[in-house]
Amino acid sequence: MRRVSALVAAAALAACATPPLRGTGDLGVVIERSAGRVQVVDTTARVSLATVGGLGDLSHASVVYSRDGRYAYVFGRDGGLTKVDLLLRRIDRRVIQAGNSIGGAISQDGRVIAAQNYAPGGVKLFDAGTLELLADLRATPGPTGAPSKVVGLADAPGGRFVASLFDADEIWVIDASTPRAPRVDRHPRVGRNPYDGLVTPDGRWYIAGLFGEDGLALLDLWHPERGVARILDGYGKGDPALPVYKMPHLRGWAIANGHAYLPAIGRNEVLIVDTRTWREVGRVAVAGQPVFVIARPDGRQVWVNFAFPDNAKVQVIDTESMRVARTIEPGRAVLHLEFTPRGEAVWISARDDHRVVVYDTATLQQVAALAADNPSGIFFTARAARIGF
Repeated sequence: MRRVSALVAAAALAACATPPLRGTGDLGVVIERSAGRVQVVDTTARVSLATVGGLGDLSHASVVYSRDGRYAYVFGRDGGLTKVDLLLRRIDRRVIQAGNSIGGAISQDGRVIAAQNYAPGGVKLFDAGTLELLADLRATPGPTGAPSKVVGLADAPGGRFVASLFDADEIWVIDASTPRAPRVDRHPRVGRNPYDGLVTPDGRWYIAGLFGEDGLALLDLWHPERGVARILDGYGKGDPALPVYKMPHLRGWAIANGHAYLPAIGRNEVLIVDTRTWREVGRVAVAGQPVFVIARPDGRQVWVNFAFPDNAKVQVIDTESMRVARTIEPGRAVLHLEFTPRGEAVWISARDDHRVVVYDTATLQQVAALAADNPSGIFFTARAARIGF
């Protein structure tokens, strides 16, 4: 009798220790940068489910997801690559793969993880299941002779990755369909200091922002043999640029209704580009230097946050009128924002207020707030099904 009771008690304890059965489609993570951990959050209930620590230096962190949305791959500034199980809410695998790293991507088939590194500069490929190193691609040397820092890494159709080399002024297209023997197609002299890049949601175009020049570099991934073209050349028109307090980000978030909404470097403007011709069709004057310019999933709005000293503000651009419709102040030091999969809400991190604020995108009213320790990046599992995320 005692043995039966002990078995029942053990089974009950095991049941309590196992998270309830659920899907992953409305899960995500919030980076707690100072604590070296992530919060696992539920975007339907708008609650935090758990925290997972031991992720190292997350002062600049990004996340991609496995195809089923169960695993978050967290890239830390210290070169850490951590595979987090969102259902068991724990670390599944972790490796230190570089000395200084700022992000990565996952292949179209979900089998390969690519990490972009500052030191040593280059791209490393890993098995998504085991985090076994598959290939180590050292970047072209920059002016100092050291391998260039790699930025703007994104996945592309055909088992490819695309990246920019900040110091070497190159764009790489990496064919990782055979990940132990990847092939690299190099495009040199694309412009000075490509600092970030995006692949458009249809997977056709790669755009690199140029920190050292007035313009952007454009590569057609359907026809890479045609080389890199320049777009928005001289958009500053010789005007003196403002001091840049934080590098803006690109990515495919800002493609809406046939237009790309791009942050201008050193200017308080968002540039609007026709994605059929890649010519400028307008500009929106905004409250400060834009950092993230992110389109709501239906393309009806574009939300913008800003560098210091305007980083307590977020502005909402109406894409029909191409004007700022509303300015809100979610909190101090807004670092990132992320839309729920269908865009009914947006989550915004306010680092210095130690909270994440949720807004209804129809009413533009706050509907929830979650406590978080120095929150920065917010990443939802819907990214698993999108190109370039």
